[in-house]
Amino acid sequence: MDILISPVTAADVEAVAALARRVWQHTYLGIISQQQIDYMLEQRYRAPRVHEELGMDTIWWDQLSVDGQLAGFVSCLLTGTPGEMKLDKLYVDPQRQRLGIGRRLVDQVLARALAAGCQTLILAVNKGNEKAIAAYRKQGFAVRDSVCVDIGGGFVMDDFIMARSLAAPAAGS
Repeated sequence: MDILISPVTAADVEAVAALARRVWQHTYLGIISQQQIDYMLEQRYRAPRVHEELGMDTIWWDQLSVDGQLAGFVSCLLTGTPGEMKLDKLYVDPQRQRLGIGRRLVDQVLARALAAGCQTLILAVNKGNEKAIAAYRKQGFAVRDSVCVDIGGGFVMDDFIMARSLAAPAAGS
């Protein structure tokens, strides 16, 4: 199995957005409505927005391919709080989940956070996404806060904010 992690480029945006849609349909139906899924995908994966983020110094997008096929992607950003990075997006093709791809992508973000001098990595995860919460706990994250954020369109994000100290190794490592 040939695994490659590389930066997302402008040429990859359409494939990344298509993978995001597959993952969201697989993961979030039953947690949030189809209308909210469509709304959030449009907000986050419109080509102009992703292209803009790809050009920013404080946001990184990486993709992981297996044998030349896109299997997952991640994005992270500096939050503006000194010493803190946010794992903003982490998606793995549903057919390739539970193969260590998510862990490899988190490790990519951890390395980036450490290189940026960060001491904490945070993320937001839907309170109903029990599989993701369990996976993040295995990687050393703990719930730091509970938030409900109005995102417009009559929708909210009802999330846990999870955090991991970069000084401590992950549980299970």
